[in-house]
This record gives sequence, structure tokens and C-alpha cells, in this order.
Amino acid sequence: MVRSMRAIYRTSHEAVDVAVLEANGIHYRHLGTDPALFQPVLDELKGKRGYGTQDEVTLSPQTPNLPVVLKKFDDEHAHDEDEVRFVLAGAGVFDIRANDERWLRIVVEPGDLIVVPAGKHHRFELTEASTIHCVRLFKDPSGWVPRYRSESPPG
Repeated sequence: MVRSMRAIYRTSHEAVDVAVLEANGIHYRHLGTDPALFQPVLDELKGKRGYGTQDEVTLSPQTPNLPVVLKKFDDEHAHDEDEVRFVLAGAGVFDIRANDERWLRIVVEPGDLIVVPAGKHHRFELTEASTIHCVRLFKDPSGWVPRYRSESPPG
């Protein structure tokens, strides 16, 4: 069964499709959760975009200091490299600043791949279940340090 993507403009609740995401530099694809199907796609993405590191991360109510960990993602920020997430279990919410400054809200669930491009301002939160398990891809994990928009010089 193919599920429909859950993406909207936050203020108007108008549905957003993949073409709108792509026009804003965001790559989204639903791959399913079978490693025989998703891993080749991740490997291809690593080769095309130069991501050399793949790891997994889990956030859940059992994560030590979860509120402190999540606070880092609350404020609008960007990274010097792409933020690549493939969801294995659980769910999360990306609010991403569109080119026209409106907020795009994308709910990612098992089987979803999202690439938020370097320099694109966004926020992240967990859903009510407070659990997500993701594969992450990096060129260099040190490039994933958040740069908060409130701290950026104007211009």
C-alpha cells in the first residue's frame, strides 16, 4: 500500500506535493522499510552526493535528557551540509522555511526519505509518540552543527 505524503503550508493547511518540495530544494521520497529496497537507494544517494558516513539514531522517551536534546532542534536553524534522514520507525515533523518565507510542514514516517539542503532554515520536533528511529547520511558529521537564524547576521 502506498501512503500519501503528509505535507502542508503551516498557516493555510494547503496540501503540498513533491513538486513544491523540489522547487524549494527539498528532496522527499517514500521508499518503504525493506532494507533490500531502501539501502540501494541510500547507497546511490551517497555516491551521487558524496555522503561518506551512514549511521542510525533513535530518540524516544527513554533517551536521556530528551527535552534538552530536542531543544536544539526547536529554533529555526540551518546546517553547512544537507540534513538527510530516512525513517525506519516512529515519526517526526520538519518545519522548513520555503523560498517565499512561508513554513512548509512535513511529517516523516517509516519509509520516508527527506533531504533538507545545506543552508535551508528549518526546525524539527517529534510527534506525540515522542519516538523516531532514523538512518542519517553525512559528508562530514561536523558540518551538521546548527546555525540558528536568530544568531545570523541580517542580509
